[in-house]
Amino acid sequence: MSAHCQLTGAQPGFGNRVSHSHRRTSRRFDPNIQRKRYWLPSEGRYVRLTLSTKGIKTVDTLGIEAAVARIRARGVKV
Repeated sequence: MSAHCQLTGAQPGFGNRVSHSHRRTSRRFDPNIQRKRYWLPSEGRYVRLTLSTKGIKTVDTLGIEAAVARIRARGVKV
């Protein structure tokens, strides 16, 4: 599963692990990505979205219709 949110566009961040001896090795900070299914009344079907937890809260605030409109405006197929 790709670690990016379809709604907010959150992607992994990159940085370094720093050990006790201060050696640095690369690491990834992945967003908290969840797959969630929503009922889309205008189309009479379910849509499965890959969202970060912030994206899920945004859907709760805006509503699924407005969220799907935003996702489609970004050019993502739903």
